[in-house]
Amino acid sequence: MIYREAGQFKTTYGADQAVFPVVQDRVVVAAAVTAAFVVPPLVASEYWLQAVLIPFLVYALAAIGLNLLTGYAGQLSLGTGGFMAVGAYSAFKLATAFPDLNIIVVFLLSGLVAAGVGLLFGAVATLASQFFLIWLFNKVAWFTNYASSGTITAPDRTLFGALVTGPNSTAAARYLTALGLVAVFAVVAKNLVRGRVGRSWMAIRDRDIAAEIIGVRPLRTKLMAFGISSFYCGVAGAGLVFLYLGSAETLAFDISISFLVLFMVIIGGLGSILGSFLGAAFIVLVPIVLANAPHALGLRLPVALQKQIELMVFGGLIIFFLIVEPRGLARLWQITKEKLRLWPFPH
Repeated sequence: MIYREAGQFKTTYGADQAVFPVVQDRVVVAAAVTAAFVVPPLVASEYWLQAVLIPFLVYALAAIGLNLLTGYAGQLSLGTGGFMAVGAYSAFKLATAFPDLNIIVVFLLSGLVAAGVGLLFGAVATLASQFFLIWLFNKVAWFTNYASSGTITAPDRTLFGALVTGPNSTAAARYLTALGLVAVFAVVAKNLVRGRVGRSWMAIRDRDIAAEIIGVRPLRTKLMAFGISSFYCGVAGAGLVFLYLGSAETLAFDISISFLVLFMVIIGGLGSILGSFLGAAFIVLVPIVLANAPHALGLRLPVALQKQIELMVFGGLIIFFLIVEPRGLARLWQITKEKLRLWPFPH
C-alpha cells in the first residue's frame, strides 16, 4: 500500500515525462544517492572501498557507455577494453605533460580522445580496434613515457584541496571522485536517451530502413553512438587506472575486459541505465561472494578446485538469469515495482 500513485496528478508534459514520475521513486533515489556519498566514506573499510565499491563504479560507467551503443543504438562492440585503454593512456599523458591541469579536465579530455578513436573504428570494426590499440600501446614506448616496466602510474593530483589520485591518495577520496563522475554521467545518459538523439538511436535499433525513411540518417546516428559510447568508456578507462588500480599495463585492457563489460550490459538489461549498475554489481560482487563462501561454510578446498568451482557457479548463474529473464535484472526490478503498485490485488 506504500508504493501507490493515487492522488499524484500530472498536469504538465514535463511532469508526465519526468525521469522519476512517482514521488516514492524520487524520495528513494535521493536518499540512496545521499547515503552513497555520506555512509561509505565514514563506515566502509579500506577493503570495501578499494576492492568492491570503486571497481563497481568504474565498471558501471563503462557499462553505461556500452549500453548506449548496444542497448539503445543496437550496435555491437567488442572493443570496449581498447577504448578504455585509450582513455587511460590519454589521461596519463595529459596528467604528466600538464601537471597543473585539473584532474576532472584530464578525465574529460581523455574521454574526448577515446571518442575520436571510437568514431574512427566505429566505421570499420571494433574487434580490430581492440587488438590494434593494445598492440600500439605495447610497441610505442612514448605512451608510457619510455618507462622500462611498460606500465603507467597515476600521479598525485588534488581536487578541491584533497588528494584524489596517486599512491598517496585515500580510498575514500578516490571513491567520492568516482561516485561523482558516475552520478553526473548517469544523469546525462538518462536524459540523452530520452531526447531526440536517444529516439533516433532506438529507431535505428528497431528498424533501420524505417528510421531512414522518416528522416533519421543511419551513418551519422551510428557514428554518434560510437563516439558517445567511446567517450564514456574512455573516462571509465582513466578512472580504472587513476582511481582504482593506481598503475597498469596493457594486459589490464585485454579483450576479457570487453567481454566482461558486455556481460554486465546483457545481465543488467539492454537499453537500461539502471541495468548497467545492476550488471556491474552482479559481475563485481558475485565472484567475491563465491570466493568467500567456502570459508563461511567451514569448507577447506584446494585453491585450484575452489577457483574452478567459482567459474562454474558464476557461469551457471549468468545462464540462469538469462533464461529466467532475457531482458536482464532491470526487467526483474521493473516487474517487482509493477507488482508493488498493485499489491495486494491480483490484477
